[in-house]
Amino acid sequence: LLPGVRHAPVDAAAAVALLSGARAALGVAAARAPHPRPRVAWHALESADVLARLKRELHTELSAARETTTQVRKAADTAGHLPVLAPARWSLRLARAVRDELDDPLTPVLAVGSAASAILGSVVDALLVFGALDLNALVGGVQRLRAERALSGLLAEQKQKARVTDREDEAPAETPAEADAEAHAEAHIVDAAELAPGQVIELQADDVVPADARLLWEDGLEVDESALTGESLPADKRTDPTPRAPVADRDCMVFEGTTVVAGHAGAVVVDTGDRTEAARAGSLAARTPPAGGVQARLQELTRKALPLTLAGGAAVTGLSLLRGTPIRQSVSGGVAVAVAAVPEGLPLVATVAQLAAARRLSRRGVLVRTPRTLEALGRMDTVCFDKTGTLTENRLRLVRVTDADGTVHTVDEARSGRTLRDAARACPRLNGDSGRPAHATDEAVLDAAGPDEDWTQTEARLFEAARGYAAAVGRAADGAPVLVVKGAPETVLPACRDLPDHASEVAQSLARDGLRVLAVAGRPLEDGEEATDVLEEPLEGLEFTGLLALADVPRETSTALVHGLRNAGVRPVMLTGDHPQTARAIAAELGWPDDTTVVTGDELAAADRTARSRMLSDASVVARVAPEQKLQVVEALRDAGRVVGMVGDGANDAAAIRAADIGVGISARGSAAARNAADIVLTYDDLTVLVETVTEGRALWHSVADAIAILIGGNAGEVGFGIVGTVLSGSAPLTTRQMLLVNLFTDLFPAMAVAVTPQEKAAGAEGDDTAQGEGTTTREGAGVADPGAESEGPLGTSLLGAPLIRKIRHRALTTCLGATAAWLVGRFTLGTARRSTTMALCGVVGTQLAQTLADRRHSPLVRITTLGSAAALVALIQTPGPSQFFGCTPLGPVAWGGVVASIALAVVGHQALPQMEKAVLRYGPSDEAWSRAVRAATQGHGQRDKPSGSGFSAGPVRPSPA
Repeated sequence: LLPGVRHAPVDAAAAVALLSGARAALGVAAARAPHPRPRVAWHALESADVLARLKRELHTELSAARETTTQVRKAADTAGHLPVLAPARWSLRLARAVRDELDDPLTPVLAVGSAASAILGSVVDALLVFGALDLNALVGGVQRLRAERALSGLLAEQKQKARVTDREDEAPAETPAEADAEAHAEAHIVDAAELAPGQVIELQADDVVPADARLLWEDGLEVDESALTGESLPADKRTDPTPRAPVADRDCMVFEGTTVVAGHAGAVVVDTGDRTEAARAGSLAARTPPAGGVQARLQELTRKALPLTLAGGAAVTGLSLLRGTPIRQSVSGGVAVAVAAVPEGLPLVATVAQLAAARRLSRRGVLVRTPRTLEALGRMDTVCFDKTGTLTENRLRLVRVTDADGTVHTVDEARSGRTLRDAARACPRLNGDSGRPAHATDEAVLDAAGPDEDWTQTEARLFEAARGYAAAVGRAADGAPVLVVKGAPETVLPACRDLPDHASEVAQSLARDGLRVLAVAGRPLEDGEEATDVLEEPLEGLEFTGLLALADVPRETSTALVHGLRNAGVRPVMLTGDHPQTARAIAAELGWPDDTTVVTGDELAAADRTARSRMLSDASVVARVAPEQKLQVVEALRDAGRVVGMVGDGANDAAAIRAADIGVGISARGSAAARNAADIVLTYDDLTVLVETVTEGRALWHSVADAIAILIGGNAGEVGFGIVGTVLSGSAPLTTRQMLLVNLFTDLFPAMAVAVTPQEKAAGAEGDDTAQGEGTTTREGAGVADPGAESEGPLGTSLLGAPLIRKIRHRALTTCLGATAAWLVGRFTLGTARRSTTMALCGVVGTQLAQTLADRRHSPLVRITTLGSAAALVALIQTPGPSQFFGCTPLGPVAWGGVVASIALAVVGHQALPQMEKAVLRYGPSDEAWSRAVRAATQGHGQRDKPSGSGFSAGPVRPSPA
């Protein structure tokens, strides 16, 4: 031995520790020093004061040292993105992904097996175990990087832009043409991520506000702030300060992620990044997410399998010692059995199954940011929707019209009436302009009223928040000039003469129903009155015509979505800020039953956490819900034992999206906060794809359950065969190297093929074990459509409880029978011990492949992988060099005949096992009693150490509702 080699492991560990410490120290030294910035009430300051303060702060922050550090960091970042360094960047990211994959409960078990093999002198076996571990982690890491690259590509396409200008206190141009000319002359486009406090931005209709900003000037600016405040109606903006006002009433501010509906303005950026109001709303979502489903299930399996693994290895070692086998050989046999009990392919099979489902969904416009979310999606039984902008289009529609006498009409009835006709005439349409109206209410009124050939408009005034109404002067067919007005009731009604007593009461009643109310009035022009003068003068002497009520427009696909989810056994819950009566009416229109239960935000606020869970257990609509209460709704539903999804597109939905078991964001129109908090991002507007997503998630559970049965059942059979062989011969029949070969041929590729097979292709190919279980079905119609159609309890219990244990038991007994039969045939026929060991190896692999092929024979992928694995095994056995490396020998026709006969015997026995079990149980405890015992043991284990909420679980993840 070379000097110092004995201490190489210690030296290597010390070097790794030194490198890790140096890396951490460099990270701390290079980190940007915290620079606290006071939170300023910008909405309470005059615009001039805001500009002055921002300039002072900018001057203070730009010290020489800080500027130098910023430049150095920017240069380093630029150098790091050079194309020549792309392989190094990818390798570093891959190394991190592999490290994350190795953070797995199975890693210590295999590491101990590898170390034991090395201690016993079998360095090759140790390297093989270690290589199998690293191979699984490498494949998982590559798949994770592919998913992250897809998400990065989506987000890169959605980079937001901002229009930066040098204008600060100048008034807007007199005409739209001048405004456009100035904007093109002065403004330049930058990435919104590059904005900094103090920069001045320009906003125009349809712009998404890139940062929180204080208005400097505005011209008829209206902003849709539903993504932040939940209010479906546009907010009118002005430049006057609004001290001590809540976010929804800060009229002099515009907020990141909101949308300009009408008008244009200039504003100075005051906050960016994580200091914006949208980021603060999303900060509630900055919680530690629940552990991934695979991890939670693996932790549970490891806790249960580790004692059995050690017991199996100890049993083989002890039996070998009792039979007089040398201690080295006895311990080696025990290590081989322990390694055989570990399903090395389990993390990889689950990962590949999730990614295959994620790829199928991506073709339908569903981006799964975390593939492990699909497991929780399969168990989802409740999904919450933010109404505004999600179930509705966030576009106003006329829903009710009242005449001057208070009679309420539908839109169809009102088309021929005076109220709707005068309201349409009051919409500014200068010079017969047929383009898109500047205001959302104008668009809704004109769409409902239709064309008016008798009306000629001569002069008009657009709606302005300060004025509170829109007005127009024109001539009807009789040629008499008329002033028509529509606007806020509090502005228009006081200007009406002989106002009916019921007018104000009806307007307030409509407003209480969550509708936007407009009052319509008019009067003929007197002789000598000029149209321009009339429009500039205060309103007076009007004749009240009627009221209009507008509401948000439901999306065309919302009804199909609600019906599809309900048919799939998922309860949709609508969250809205509307009045309870309005919410119930909208819910009925969208597909909820007419008698659906409605609770309000005030009722939830007055209740404690337990009472909230009880109130929401049967409720399908939550009305008058404040943005901050959405999180409480999700948490209360989870407390009630529900597996909850949350669908939203606004910044105020981010906290609830992150807190839900499955968070769903909408990329096409959603805010960045909602997308970043989501586990699943819908890239299209059609939400009916959620129904397909639920189906895919449930199919994933079926496929992964079958794969788990293949892995654990086969490994249990290998352990059983090891114990039987030790009892009969004094030592374990198969070595560690051969056990790894068995797991490679039986666990990895065939189980992976089963996991990635879509459920509809595998339906009908399930084994009889499952079909004969207690109500457990594997057909698509029952296993996917309705969780309640499964046996008892949630999906995890029905698939991974007693039915899974039964399948594992049957597979283990069958594998042990086939391997033992092949081994005994080899021992009792002429040949060497290596020949009988080789036959046992072929019997173990062949029996498991035959079971897999019988269960999923209708899947082309499963047929290819099982037959390919069998052919590869035969080639390896019959090739002298590789065969001897794995401790085998080429077999002759007699030996292969014995192997085939043993496999056939095992497969026949596998088909007869259910009947044999029924015969045995007929004289013992009933199958129901066995199931109750299994559930009790599983639930008791879960109570002692409850797994994470989103993982595979043999019992209910959360307490069932009382």
